Amino acid sequence: MKTWLTAATLALSLTLAHAADDAAQAQAQAQKADATAQASGFKIRPVDDAWRAALPRDAEAATQAYMDRLPADVVAKSDAYYTGGYWLQLWEMLFGLVVAAILMSGRRAARLRDRALRVGGGPVRRDMLFGATYVLASAVITLPLALYSGWWREQAYGMSTQTLLAWLGEAALSQGLDMLMMGIVVAGLYAVIRRAGERWWIWGTAAGIAALIVLIAISPVLIQPLFNTYKPVEDGPVKTAVLQMAHANGVPVDNVYVFDASRQTTRISANVSGMLGSAAVRLNDNLLRRTSEAEIRAVMSHELGHYVMNHMAKNIAMLTPLLFVGFAVAAWAMKRLLARFATATGVSRIDDVAGLPMLVAVFSIFFTLAMPINHTITRVQEIEADRFGLNLSREPHGFAEAQLRLVEYRKADAGALEEFVFFHHPTTRNRILDAMRYREAMGTP
Repeated sequence: MKTWLTAATLALSLTLAHAADDAAQAQAQAQKADATAQASGFKIRPVDDAWRAALPRDAEAATQAYMDRLPADVVAKSDAYYTGGYWLQLWEMLFGLVVAAILMSGRRAARLRDRALRVGGGPVRRDMLFGATYVLASAVITLPLALYSGWWREQAYGMSTQTLLAWLGEAALSQGLDMLMMGIVVAGLYAVIRRAGERWWIWGTAAGIAALIVLIAISPVLIQPLFNTYKPVEDGPVKTAVLQMAHANGVPVDNVYVFDASRQTTRISANVSGMLGSAAVRLNDNLLRRTSEAEIRAVMSHELGHYVMNHMAKNIAMLTPLLFVGFAVAAWAMKRLLARFATATGVSRIDDVAGLPMLVAVFSIFFTLAMPINHTITRVQEIEADRFGLNLSREPHGFAEAQLRLVEYRKADAGALEEFVFFHHPTTRNRILDAMRYREAMGTP
């Protein structure tokens, strides 16, 4: 179960010399990202406008023509990377269960709770210290898996541009943020549990949704800038096109920002963040540098679609009943687990913070089993944003080209069952098919 994040803002004073140094570093990082992308062997057969104009009008046939541009070795490598992620999800859950077993056995968590009480001097401060220490212990125990999945594997597949030292530095910062936020969340959750009694799981759902909303609100402002630098996109066709699309659909922005993702990865990405009348349009430097204007228009119109269709609020609304069921299952399971293992763990009550590792383990199992539901919610919204973006940008070829690039880290094709269980986005084939259906229906070249 993922922990919550937060951070404090950083204030930096930049001189002209520092700015020049930053520019040189950014250029070096961009060159490194390009070199890494070439070394990964990710190459799509290039085409020109004449090829696109000559595509069959039939959407299925045009889609297959796009898919045929993916070399066999690229598809094999992409499939191996993506399907390997299925096993990583299982291992992450199993490692979480190991963390719970280690901390709960031998009354370790109970002793940790007692130490936290002596240091904190009260239930709220005790729970904050316990939550933060739990995150630290989990990070230490799961470090080998995190190192493998977060750095070594990304290097092996040619997508990481970070040195090990740089990755470890960011991982340490991330864990520090986890500790801070988890301490706050745990203190709040157990205060709710003590106050609500037997109905703690009902009020726990409300507290969980509130924490999620706060995280969504503060992450773009306080957290993401700690890992990347955000700067306005230079004036030009890209910025003009994105702002025109945003203003035409009531998105309240007056600028477009680029962030230096190339210092970490070769992946292309973008997002439009914000809620309750605020918005920020952002794309990473890989997208800006490695793709055409048509592709950028297609990608950004998709991201604008998420904002215009209120997907963030709808996502929270749809996740609420799932979280409600999760808390109900947790209440049922914890009652039985605490009764059975009270002697071995030294924890017998749900309002005892020493039971947190067990509670997290229960949630981890539940959300792993509920993954197809969660993925379906996201996948349906991605389809909606795809279709919104096609109607806004009118760039079916730009959209299809961008989808081919995403095969670098997303499996291009899959059966219906595999897509239902494991895919949070539609497959590349299905997304390109939507674009070619738009092309066929609208009669565009």
